[in-house]
Amino acid sequence: MAEDRNPTAPEALEAAVFRRLLAHLDEHTDVQNIDLMNLAGFCRNCLSKWYVAAAEDRGVPVDYEAAREIVYGMPYAEWKEKHQREATPEQLAAMQARQQ
Repeated sequence: MAEDRNPTAPEALEAAVFRRLLAHLDEHTDVQNIDLMNLAGFCRNCLSKWYVAAAEDRGVPVDYEAAREIVYGMPYAEWKEKHQREATPEQLAAMQARQQ
């Protein structure tokens, strides 16, 4: 299908935006997942889950850890070791308030 290869097709543009979002998150590793959850209601792990769900919808097998590696740009355990800090009491309180 010629439309699938058109770089201006809506899905191609959406894919480019997704790649830019991942690059932006990669440039801002100081922004913790809990901060994203508290402010926006989603985090890098949510993106990973959405990636798996989209793949499943299209019959493409992608497991959660593979999706996390795509979103984080490295294995999750490595990203966590390099960039994740212990959540502060304020962050945890904000998360709890958001969940209520």
